[in-house]
Amino acid sequence: MLPYFPFEQELFAMRLGVRALRPGEPLIEVEEPHYAEELALKQSLLAESQRMRFAALPRTLAAQWEAVTELLPLMAQQHPRHFTLERTGDAWHWHNHLLGTRTRFIPGDPDSLPHAPLDWLGRQVQEDLLLMDGTHEGLPLIAGQLCFPAGWCLADKLSHPVLDIHATVPGFGEQLGGATVRLMRGLKSGRPVTRVNWGISVTPQLDLAPWTQPEWRHLRQEVTALNAGDKCYLRLERQTLSVLPASGAILFTIHTYRAPVASEVEDPERRRLLAGVLRTLPPETRDYKGLTAFLPQLLAWLEPGARSDSSR
Repeated sequence: MLPYFPFEQELFAMRLGVRALRPGEPLIEVEEPHYAEELALKQSLLAESQRMRFAALPRTLAAQWEAVTELLPLMAQQHPRHFTLERTGDAWHWHNHLLGTRTRFIPGDPDSLPHAPLDWLGRQVQEDLLLMDGTHEGLPLIAGQLCFPAGWCLADKLSHPVLDIHATVPGFGEQLGGATVRLMRGLKSGRPVTRVNWGISVTPQLDLAPWTQPEWRHLRQEVTALNAGDKCYLRLERQTLSVLPASGAILFTIHTYRAPVASEVEDPERRRLLAGVLRTLPPETRDYKGLTAFLPQLLAWLEPGARSDSSR
């Protein structure tokens, strides 16, 4: 089962659902069974089209380096079996035990890492990493490594204010826009917050950038009331927000999890909650989340007593 189930009531409600990280709760999560596979996929995607996966505005190197120097000690502290960090003079020695790699670098020295700092950092974690300018009006997106997007492209959003980035989300500006800006402006150093976003896809594919649609769009037509539980995948984004104290940049992390719906609703109460939320989605939200084509079939499968049958 996935580590989160974001449905607490059987009615759809648009809300931020933000909370502070609990004591001992890691900022970066390590999903061991999938770590090496997902990091290899990142490497492949970046090699294939780095310009579409990583981008940074000029004069963001300081914030990128700060993300590195803030996250690595935290990761070594919170995941000591997986990561080790040592310092010798100005040099940092990073040992990624999961990948079997060692990296020596000097923070601030652009020639000491093989990639831009945020790009290199993204190759150590399963999360997508984005930086917003917390000191500038509108909180624009200034840098990011985005390998596992859910229907959007980094190049389309770079330099845009946070409200513009979410302009395509139905009702976001009116219902959540002001609260989102206040939340981000009110972040305190050392006090990150988290939330879980959800979607449902017809593919377990992590990379759902807009140009990938021809690879999986046809799968929507294969969903029936008998197989929807196996053909549909619950896709969760565990998101965190942290302010970097020196630069004032805001680090936004996105760890994507996915699993067949059937595996997540074996409990009848979970099944009831998911069905209720899906049944009460506004039409524009159904369209935005890409559910319209197969939602009736999924709802029929979720009815009490329905069973999946992947052979049909």
